[in-house]
Amino acid sequence: MIETYNILSPDFERDAPRELMLLSIISQSFFQPFSLEDNLLVILTALTSGSGVGFNRAMLFLKQGDRLKGEMWLGPRSAEEAGLIWEVLSTPGIGYVEILEHNRALVSKNQETLSGRLKGLVYAADEEGALIPAYAACRKEILLVREAASEPLVDRRFLNVIGVDEFLCIPLLARDDIVGEIILDNAITRTPITPADIKLAGLCGLMAGNYIYSTTLHRKLLDMEKMAAMGEMAMFVTHQLRNPIVAVGGFTDQLLKPDIPEDKKRRNLTIIRDEVRRLENIIYQMGHFLKVSLKEPVYFDPGPAIAAVLSSPEILTKSEGYVLNAKLEPCLPEILCDPTSFSEVIRNLLDNAFDATPAGGTVSVRGYRKNRSGFVLSVRDTGRGITNPDKDQLFRPFFTTKENGMGLGLTFTKRVMDTCGGKVEVQSRAGKGSLFKLIFLCREKELTT
Repeated sequence: MIETYNILSPDFERDAPRELMLLSIISQSFFQPFSLEDNLLVILTALTSGSGVGFNRAMLFLKQGDRLKGEMWLGPRSAEEAGLIWEVLSTPGIGYVEILEHNRALVSKNQETLSGRLKGLVYAADEEGALIPAYAACRKEILLVREAASEPLVDRRFLNVIGVDEFLCIPLLARDDIVGEIILDNAITRTPITPADIKLAGLCGLMAGNYIYSTTLHRKLLDMEKMAAMGEMAMFVTHQLRNPIVAVGGFTDQLLKPDIPEDKKRRNLTIIRDEVRRLENIIYQMGHFLKVSLKEPVYFDPGPAIAAVLSSPEILTKSEGYVLNAKLEPCLPEILCDPTSFSEVIRNLLDNAFDATPAGGTVSVRGYRKNRSGFVLSVRDTGRGITNPDKDQLFRPFFTTKENGMGLGLTFTKRVMDTCGGKVEVQSRAGKGSLFKLIFLCREKELTT
């Protein structure tokens, strides 16, 4: 007998160990295509939820340059509001998108009383003369502050904002560098902070610090890739434009000669016209690719978008002389993507499939759920296939095996999938055709056996 269990369980059990629930809340959020701010909000949620550590309030400082700046303060304003987070988290089948939406609203609602007040606090991130809260980050130590009103190291302005006599400072570190700080308190219940609370909060701090660091590294890597792509684009544009410009210049010079025959003049004008149109096409495609601004992904039903692309005049015209098969599961799940970009990605894959397939060949489209949180859209062709060396360069900007291709379609596809937290898989053998799989996140659904 084999029993199966979902890796990511969305449900919370009241009798589950809070250490387990804490790790569940935080680790599951990292599987979602959330922003840095959203994932940090999830960590604050874990610190303030009844199923996590259970502090009443959590404030976040992030390091910007050589300063610690207050960014976010999550917490209730009353005892009634204190139970709201637990009510949300304990709802059966709740997902992290819903948790995030709830806490975004909570932070927004408290802009004037909590987060708004916090954002006025900025401290130098150096140990010399540092006061609490910055003192904890500068010393890279967890600080439990009791009787704060009589503690000279506590900044009076900060004390007026936080308004409690006991609080916990958790420095956020990565590779021994300061990246921020979290301050926790029990302003509503006045429950004393215990050693067990401190250990769990410290664990959250370690995860938050490393997450901030890895996100920063990822952003730097993306910036480096953009710079490399810009250099590659400059070389590509130079190469693409040089030949037609040289041709236009050469044939124009001939036209300026006084004794040029009429037939040669007409030939030259025809060549110049064709080269100018070629230049226009290059500029149009480059401009279209560069101006594309990917929107925030949303959940939507992909069925109508897929049907619209398959029945579009462009695809119907291209599919003449081919066999086009489409098979989609009934009741498709809602997927996470930008709907406009989703349609363009399908067109790109279908264009490539038809271009690679000889007349009379077959192009197949499939859509099916991969698991409870994944949806696959695949496009298969019976064309020439892709060699291993070419496969390694498929998503590189300006790489193409087409005579008149620009090499931007699959680069755009990769950008779209990265933005929505999905991925692209390619299976191909030379002479055996190719299979492209787009794997999207979708709304979770219980699987039945």
